[in-house]
Amino acid sequence: MRIALFGDIHANLEALEAVLADAAEQQVGDYVCMGDIVGYNADPVACLERIRAMNCPTVKGNHDEDASSTHSLDNLNPVAAAALEWTRRQLSDEQRQWLRRLRMVRQVSDFTVVHSTLDQPAHWNYVTNRFDAMSNFSYQFTRVCFHGHTHVPRVYVKNDKVHEVPAESIEIEENSKYFINVGSVGQPRDGDWRACYAIYDLDQKAVVLRRVEYEIEATQRKIRAAGLPEMLAERIAEGR
Repeated sequence: MRIALFGDIHANLEALEAVLADAAEQQVGDYVCMGDIVGYNADPVACLERIRAMNCPTVKGNHDEDASSTHSLDNLNPVAAAALEWTRRQLSDEQRQWLRRLRMVRQVSDFTVVHSTLDQPAHWNYVTNRFDAMSNFSYQFTRVCFHGHTHVPRVYVKNDKVHEVPAESIEIEENSKYFINVGSVGQPRDGDWRACYAIYDLDQKAVVLRRVEYEIEATQRKIRAAGLPEMLAERIAEGR
């Protein structure tokens, strides 16, 4: 069984469709969404409905929570807040309700998925180094856990200690635990603009991170036409 794990779509329809097309070419049979379907870019409704139509296991991201709520966005940076205010106006009450009902953590097959961390999933903590990952491993009861949130693919392994390994191809070994960030579909932040996602081959016990090109100019045109902050159109081309 081959499973595609993807998240941080952030309303980037062109990137999402490119990832799903690539996953189909890779003979993926199942899909799991790591959250943050909406926010930042200009296709929140189309991306949300695409994920809903797939009926795949999905966890809630912080932008999904903010877009489906009415609380103040004053604690966010101005660009994210402006995009979320715009996103709130695009979504129907029923779509917001669907986002609100998403679970923070799910177990799928023999692995766990969460948008941020297992220790405090509703606090939206960031894991950017092995010390951050240590807290998560204390709450991880499956061998493998996939997450997103930072928009940067990273792989942390716990055996005799916690350490980071290259985020390209990972062999899942029996006596280790793995905390794997699948990167971002719609807004990568590691200097590579291409959409990023993971494929987990349960039979081969291997995870591969894949990069996919998409029609980035079309996404940029939509961002500008929607009147969203110009920075959002610029940053996706820079992968930051």
